Amino acid sequence: MLLSRSDEAVLAAAEELGEELRNAKQERDQFQFNSILVQCNEAIGQQIGIDYGSACGAGDDGCC
Repeated sequence: MLLSRSDEAVLAAAEELGEELRNAKQERDQFQFNSILVQCNEAIGQQIGIDYGSACGAGDDGCC
């Protein structure tokens, strides 16, 4: 599958965010990490117009 430059940039940003979240989970207590995660979900929602937190929780099959 070939990706456009914009697709590659989005994937790179997502990977960077994932790495930062992994680090935060290791360095913070659960309450602090959950607060960061909520802030990330809100920022993602503002940028792409999707409530990621709600989308992820729909039919919660443990995917998130």
